Amino acid sequence: MNGITRRDFAKASAAGVAALSLGGLLASCSSDNNAASKPEAGADGATAPKNQVVVSMTAGSEPAAGFDPLVSWGCGEHVHEPLIQSTLITTNADLEFVNDVATSYECAQDGMTWTFKIRDDVKFTDGTPLKASDVAFTINGILNSDASECDLSMVKAAEAPDDTTVVINMAKPFNALLYTLAVVGIVPEHAYGKDYGSNPIGSGRYMLEQWDKGQQVILKANPDYYGEAPRMERVVAVFMEEDASLAAAKSGQVDVAYTSATFAANQPSGYDLLNCKSVDSRGISLPTTAPGGTKKDEKGEYAVGNAVTSDLAVRRAINYGVDRDKMIDAVLGGFGTVAYSVGDGMPWSSPDMKCATDRDKAKKLLDDAGWAVGSDGIRVKSGTRAAFDLYYSASDTVRQAIASEFANQMKELGIEVSVKGVSWDDLYPHQFSDPVVWGWGTNAPTEIYNLFYSKGTGNYACYQSATTDRYLDEALAQPRVEDSYEFWKKAQWDGSEGFAPQGEAPWVWFANIDHLYFAKDNLKVAEQKPHPHGHGWSLVNNVDQWAWM
Repeated sequence: MNGITRRDFAKASAAGVAALSLGGLLASCSSDNNAASKPEAGADGATAPKNQVVVSMTAGSEPAAGFDPLVSWGCGEHVHEPLIQSTLITTNADLEFVNDVATSYECAQDGMTWTFKIRDDVKFTDGTPLKASDVAFTINGILNSDASECDLSMVKAAEAPDDTTVVINMAKPFNALLYTLAVVGIVPEHAYGKDYGSNPIGSGRYMLEQWDKGQQVILKANPDYYGEAPRMERVVAVFMEEDASLAAAKSGQVDVAYTSATFAANQPSGYDLLNCKSVDSRGISLPTTAPGGTKKDEKGEYAVGNAVTSDLAVRRAINYGVDRDKMIDAVLGGFGTVAYSVGDGMPWSSPDMKCATDRDKAKKLLDDAGWAVGSDGIRVKSGTRAAFDLYYSASDTVRQAIASEFANQMKELGIEVSVKGVSWDDLYPHQFSDPVVWGWGTNAPTEIYNLFYSKGTGNYACYQSATTDRYLDEALAQPRVEDSYEFWKKAQWDGSEGFAPQGEAPWVWFANIDHLYFAKDNLKVAEQKPHPHGHGWSLVNNVDQWAWM
C-alpha cells in the first residue's frame, strides 16, 4: 500500500470544498420540521427504499487509502466513527465515553498501563470471533505503520494476555488516549493484508457493499452485528463538489446534501436546512519567530519566520483589532459563533482566551511598539512595513472570504494584508513563514497539544514555551481526563504566561462554524455530537439510528 501522510489527507479532504468550522457548544443538529411522506429518489433517480439514505459528501471525504484504520479511516485528520469496524469504546452526544467492544477499562495510577476487558460475543463478518489479540494487532499495526494518520506515539505496545483482555503499555502518560481509541476501528489479524482498505472485514454496524472509486460508497447493515440492528439498512455516500451537491438536492437525487453558508439561501423545495454545531474552528497562524531559520516536516525543509508577525505587539494588536461578529455576519451569514481559541465551550477551554474587539487598544499597542503610520496609511517600524501575505486554500470559498474580510479589517489598524489563494502544494512551503487560514477542531483536548506544544504537529506559528509544554505534559499525565482540565487552561494562560491574546498570541481565531446540510423534510436525523473539522463522515456517525417519517 502506498503511504500517505497527515498532510496528504488534509489536502484531499479540503479539495474542492468550501469547508466550514465551529468550535464549541455541545448542541445537536436541528431542522425545521419532519413532514411524513415517502422518500423521493435515490442517487440514480429511482425511487429509494425507506431503509436507505443517500448522503452527499465533499470530494475529499472519499478515503484515499480505503477503509483501513491502520492508515486513516476513522482516526485520520478528520475523525469519525469507522462504521465498518467496531471500536473499544465510543462517545455519546454529550461526549461521554461509552463501551463498545470493551466491557470495562482502567488506567494504572502512574498512567503507564491501560487494561481493557472485551466482549466474547463479537464476530467479524467472515464468522471469525473478535479476540483481544485482534485489538492488540490493530494498535501495534498503527504503531508500526509509516502511513498511519493516527497518532499513537504515546503508546509503547499492546498485548493480549488472554482472549478477553487487552493491555496497552504506554511510552508516557497520556490520559486523552480514550478519545483516540473511540475512533480506532479494530481489524482482524487473520484477514488483514495490503488490499484490506478496498475489501475491509470488520465487526461494526455496516459492511462495505460497493465502492465506485471517485463516485460513491455503499454500505449495508451487518446482519450479525452484536448490538442493536441498524434502522437504516443501506447508506449511500456520494462524493461531489459543493455546487454539484446543491444540484443533486434540487433534483431530489440525494436525501442529505452538504452545503455551506455561501449556498444556504438556496434551500431546495422539500428540504430543511440541517444546522449542526461543531468544534471546527477557523483561525490564522501568526509566525512568532524572525526570518532566517528553517524547519523540517514529513515533506521537506521550509523557511521559518516573519518580519512583521514576529513582533509580539503586532500579534496582540491583530487579536484585539479583529471584529469577529462582523466576520461571522459578512462571511458566514450568521451561521457560526465567535471563536477565541480552538475548542471554545469545551471543559478544557479557558475564559482567558476571550478578547473583545478593541481597536483603540490595538492601535495603542502598535503605537507604543514603534509602528508609526506612514503617508499611505500603512505602519512602518525601523524600515519594515507592517505588511504580510496571507495564504489560504484556493478551493475553499469560505477561507477565501475569511482572508478577504480579515485583510479589509486590518487596513483600519494600518496593517497591509495581501491574500494569496493557492493550491495545498503551493501553500505548505509557506506554513512556517507566513500567516495561513487554517481549519482545526476535534472532540478532544489534544488539538491544543497539536497546535501549541513545541513539537506539536500543527505548531505552524513555531511557538516555543517551556512553561506551556510543562502544563500540557501535566494535563496528559493526570489519572483521569477530568483532572486535566485545569492544566489545559493554565497552558493557555496562568496569569502571567501562555498563548492567550494577552500573552504570546501565536494565533488569531475567528469563528466556530455551523456545519450545514440540506436534508429531506421527512428524514429524521438522530441527535448529533459536535462535528469535528471536516464536512463528511462525522454526520453519519449514528446513521444506524436515522429513520424515515
